[in-house]
Amino acid sequence: MSPNLALSVHNVTKNFGGLTAVDQITFDVMEHDVVGLIGPNGSGKTTMLNVISGMLRSSSGKIKLYGRNIARHSANRIARQGISRTFQLVRTLPTMTVAENIAAGGVFSYRRYWGKELNRRIRYMLSHVGLSDKAEMPVAALTYIDQKRVELARALMADPKVLLLDEWLAGLNPSEMKIGINLIRGLRYEGRTIIIVEHHMDAIRSLCDRCVVMNSGVKIAEGNPQAVLNEPEVIRAYLGEENA
Repeated sequence: MSPNLALSVHNVTKNFGGLTAVDQITFDVMEHDVVGLIGPNGSGKTTMLNVISGMLRSSSGKIKLYGRNIARHSANRIARQGISRTFQLVRTLPTMTVAENIAAGGVFSYRRYWGKELNRRIRYMLSHVGLSDKAEMPVAALTYIDQKRVELARALMADPKVLLLDEWLAGLNPSEMKIGINLIRGLRYEGRTIIIVEHHMDAIRSLCDRCVVMNSGVKIAEGNPQAVLNEPEVIRAYLGEENA
């Protein structure tokens, strides 16, 4: 059976006054695929995720989630239709415990859980990301990678159709990076549909089925990670004309 088309981005543009941050971007994400959205700093990757998730509204174009146009919907409406995300800078509820933070993802997002089922899901997610012994700790007392784990567990809590990871590996030391890559690899083996923005190219090569490369708001390449990263225009975008 052919995989389903999970997410379709078609000619999406996002303008900020006279600045075009995303310029007629088109790409598809098949169900169960991990797609890397890469490019140099300032290329529009996070803006693209913000548009998909409803944090920003597109200026034009269509975004379809399993055939339903979600472009210009509010962030809470998109979350309830099955898109969850993490953020470039970790966003937690700092006065609440680890378990309470994770619970929020099960109460307010796509699949909503209550009572015993909510508690069961919380225990499962705590174990899934390696935080079972820290359930009652305040999030503010956690290390950076553990705060990232909390945010990931919260995003997964509602069993989203599509997961958006915005530089989830950023700021980790080498040993933490291995832990982070293994966590995402586990999501891949689960069959999750993921768009990941990342600068760590070894992670992109090992985790992604396909890559979409942006530069100055424009898509400049798309395809297999190894092939895409060897394209002259991609090398030029990252390293400059003399290295292409």
